[in-house]
Amino acid sequence: MSEVAQIHASDDAIMEHGFIREMLRQMRALDTYDTYENMTEAQILDPYVMTRERKAEIPIVGDPDEIIMARVKAYYSGLAATIEKQSGLMAVSLVNLSHEGFGRALITVGKLIVVDKTLRDVHRFGFKSLEKMCDEADKLINRAITIIEKFPEAARD
Repeated sequence: MSEVAQIHASDDAIMEHGFIREMLRQMRALDTYDTYENMTEAQILDPYVMTRERKAEIPIVGDPDEIIMARVKAYYSGLAATIEKQSGLMAVSLVNLSHEGFGRALITVGKLIVVDKTLRDVHRFGFKSLEKMCDEADKLINRAITIIEKFPEAARD
């Protein structure tokens, strides 16, 4: 775990990305016991990095625990917060997961669904790197902003 965190701790560019900053806010908001207080920013985000080696250690079939489900919800809340900042309209994330790790994540703006993702194998949720997480987030955010611009009346309702 610390191996991946050390790699990203030296990469200041990705740690200054707007979505990374938002994810740090989301993760710290979940930290009611101050467990992240003595951790570096890279260590806080490290669980989102799912390398090939880490995936190999996790069984293909498994049930996500509360920590993993909270991490998934924090990711979609981070997306919603970023969409809200960019659009100026309130964005709300909804994550519905079964105990087996299957479900759906939605982000709505007004009466408009701007993100709709089917979730599978949530116990293995993560990205190959923080850069990949930012790339995926940027795609979803840009697509959401495009939908809002295309249907502004529905977004404002």
